[in-house]
Amino acid sequence: MKIKSIETFSTKEVSFVRLRTDEGQEGYGQISAWNANISTLALHQQIAPIALGSDPLDIEGLVERCFLKEYKFPGAFTTRAIGGLDTALWDLKGKVEGKSVCQLLGGTRKTIDAYGSSMRRDITPKDEAERMIRLQDKHGFRAFKMRVGKVFGNDVDQWPGRTEELISTVRRAVGDKTVLHADANSAFTPKRAIEVGRMLEQLNFWHFEEPCPFPELEWTAEVAQALDIRVSGGEQDTCISHWNRMVQMRAVDIVQPNISYVGGLSRALRVAKMADKAGLLCTPHNANLTMTLVFTLHMLGAIDNAGPFMEYTIEHDPWAVNLFDPVLEVKDGKVAIPDGPGWGVTINPQWLEKADYKISQID
Repeated sequence: MKIKSIETFSTKEVSFVRLRTDEGQEGYGQISAWNANISTLALHQQIAPIALGSDPLDIEGLVERCFLKEYKFPGAFTTRAIGGLDTALWDLKGKVEGKSVCQLLGGTRKTIDAYGSSMRRDITPKDEAERMIRLQDKHGFRAFKMRVGKVFGNDVDQWPGRTEELISTVRRAVGDKTVLHADANSAFTPKRAIEVGRMLEQLNFWHFEEPCPFPELEWTAEVAQALDIRVSGGEQDTCISHWNRMVQMRAVDIVQPNISYVGGLSRALRVAKMADKAGLLCTPHNANLTMTLVFTLHMLGAIDNAGPFMEYTIEHDPWAVNLFDPVLEVKDGKVAIPDGPGWGVTINPQWLEKADYKISQID
């Protein structure tokens, strides 16, 4: 069995990847959302020449060859292109073997607990608290995450006093039984991050995500060592050697690889395994309701060191609607892992028909 063709169906926001073999099997994956069309070019120009003619069942081997042959291009667009290939390979393998990806990995879980993840900093603390209560009543969320500080804000808040008001207002609104997380998106220097972390500890928050600029690994390690609250991070990181340094120096207590950023499920699993050996939890980053949500569900259903909740956005992104079936909604605080072969979902054929199409194939 050999890979005969690699097709992409793209918009600026989303790009689906379809692989077909010389024996007629096929699998679907997805390039990471946002500027996906740029990574589509990288897939066809850089990755397809390596992948075409290869054994599609040798997923880890093929993915590693792609990274090694494109070693001069280790950046985001290349890793996201490889992630599109990798996730399509896993879907194909599952369909060949008649198993879900979760089952391929030895997983037996059926559902994953979800935390409602706010992506907004333009919302007042009062309005944020009120919508979390509404969502809790509607979907049964037992956990939420809010945004503190300002993205790469160098200790400047979104507006003065917002962080302090937000964390106290939400905690009062949802009560002590609701699990709360805070995401700083690289907002703080270590000194300010520790100050904010102490406030979060006093209000019994569960984890503090990316408190310092993510390239400053030593800063994050300083914060993690100073605080009792769990520090999480890693969504932006794609280099396996960098991940190893992060784990070995215990810069974080929870690793958060994004399957679509890091280069696919195969590499995210490598991160999870090295974290597990170090006694660290893994809660993959997932900021939208595209196929990355599906990939994350299957991974969390199988790894031994999964965190207690997965990330599920509470925002409405029009471009992420009607992409695949079934729709994966939160019910009683949980999301079901699709149980069909491969990823267990069907890409919307009407969406594919409207997308920009490109194919690389063996002549």
